[in-house]
Amino acid sequence: MEKEFSEENFKRSPIIGILRGYTLDDTLRIAEVYQKSGLTTLEITLNTPNALEIISKTRHHFGSELNIGAGTVCNLGDVNNAHQAGAQFMVAPITDQDVIAQCTSINTPIFPGALTPTEIYQAWAGGARMVKLFPGGTFSPNFIKDVLAPLDQIEIMPTGGVTYENMREFHQAGAKAFGMGNNLFLPDLIKRKEWQLLSEHFTKHHNLVKELMHQE
Repeated sequence: MEKEFSEENFKRSPIIGILRGYTLDDTLRIAEVYQKSGLTTLEITLNTPNALEIISKTRHHFGSELNIGAGTVCNLGDVNNAHQAGAQFMVAPITDQDVIAQCTSINTPIFPGALTPTEIYQAWAGGARMVKLFPGGTFSPNFIKDVLAPLDQIEIMPTGGVTYENMREFHQAGAKAFGMGNNLFLPDLIKRKEWQLLSEHFTKHHNLVKELMHQE
């Protein structure tokens, strides 16, 4: 089983799919469809019941086929618990320098949440793998373009409010990846176990992001 985050997998399909509140059985089934659709990187939020067990067993089940990480990481206890469970990367809704430093020290990519230019810069300077612009739908994609004008070395991943319809605009503004929750994991399809329709939905997103990244 691959121990470290696979940059190759992430760059091949730079979407972080955010799973929140699903059982282990549902997570494994969703992850199977996800992987077969070409998507590569999956976040399981720590405010999901039994999140650590789900992270651990999903990692064990998929080995090197998927990057499996922890989301809603807010403090050092979260970092340590997620690391012990086998999380290959961490995502936070906030910028906490202690969390970033701890992730860096254990060679685990961290995607901290930030909104203002100051927060975005501090997260990147602290060692973020990429800065999660959160909530990404609060402003238009031009916000990213404006931030990157003076801070063009920073890589930004909008999260929250990202849809298939606006991914192209976010990319044109400078986004390097996308964080997506319910707009990707359609709850109605999952509830009805419409796995083929979910697969088609995932594949559509994978094909679009692959097209966008090849334009760079």
